[in-house]
Amino acid sequence: MKRMIMMLLVSAAMSAPAVAASVTNKDADTQVLVIVEDGSRAEVALEPGATETICPSGCFLTLPNGDRIALNGAEDVEIKGGGASVK
Repeated sequence: MKRMIMMLLVSAAMSAPAVAASVTNKDADTQVLVIVEDGSRAEVALEPGATETICPSGCFLTLPNGDRIALNGAEDVEIKGGGASVK
């Protein structure tokens, strides 16, 4: 019985949707984003029209124009004209 309950809990946890922010590049040029998450810094090159899923537990996102955005992991960010709109 314990094994059955444990299997149900594990399968429920695996089927729960992951929450993460997504960034879409609506510009005609590749945009390089700087992401700082849990003290780790990474640069991500986002091709025109591409969407990247980032920051499942929150992060800071620095845009090519220098703007810095704090994300909690549930936003949709669109990059257009070098700037961003958060939805």
